[in-house]
Amino acid sequence: MILRLAGDLARGALVAFLVATPSLILPTVPSETAQIVAFVAVFGAALTALEYGSSYPCIFEFRDAAPFNRTRFLSLLLTVALLSLIARDMTDPSSLTAFVSSIGHVVGSALDFTWSPIRLTGLMLPLDASSDLVLHVRAAAGITVMVLLISVSLFVSELHRGSWPDRSGNFNVWINLPTFDPTRGGDVVNRLDRDGRINIGLGILLPFLLPVLVGSSDTIFGRISLDQPQAMVWAIAIWGFLPYSLIMRGLALQRVAAMILRRRSEITGQPGELAVA
Repeated sequence: MILRLAGDLARGALVAFLVATPSLILPTVPSETAQIVAFVAVFGAALTALEYGSSYPCIFEFRDAAPFNRTRFLSLLLTVALLSLIARDMTDPSSLTAFVSSIGHVVGSALDFTWSPIRLTGLMLPLDASSDLVLHVRAAAGITVMVLLISVSLFVSELHRGSWPDRSGNFNVWINLPTFDPTRGGDVVNRLDRDGRINIGLGILLPFLLPVLVGSSDTIFGRISLDQPQAMVWAIAIWGFLPYSLIMRGLALQRVAAMILRRRSEITGQPGELAVA
């Protein structure tokens, strides 16, 4: 009981640290921004601790199927930290920030071709954006793509080894998929596989769609100013992490569908097949 409570509190503290990371790395943070960051950090920490401490989860998926959430958290933390260093390079350069920015510039330049997601991030910038800001945004997008592609590759290798999610032989669908209703209608396996395909498709499309939506919306565009370090960090982090998270969720749902189908065939003695939607 004490160990579980300590683990839940530690997870909450890590989420708070993630939210506060840009404020800890950037040299100057406005007082209004610091207050918002503190509120969001406390809220995220409390939500995480309560969700992991509860016997009946409500929001977090794959709670007991490590390292799914662990991989996503570490990927986002590393992304936010590297983006914060690139943002700091704009105002307070150092050897470390210059090194991270140079990696981002190399990756961003390699992936900056016509209609690429890196090129489309320029749509989130104002027409009169300075060349220095354009280069730093491209470097931020490049470092984000690099980190998240590596993270997806590691998770895919984990799936191919067959060790996720049923390492212990037990996988509770209700605990790990609290938002999925198995009684809603239709075959559970086909629904999981279909939802997985939809998530993967959205994850592939969002890096292209998000910059277009942000750039074409005056309301959203007026609220996002990528020349502000905090805004650039979170805008690029969300641009990269949301598609990455959807792709990982889609792969995980398809894995669960295949696992249920395999266990069905073991019980019935007949091979099962996924229906083509």
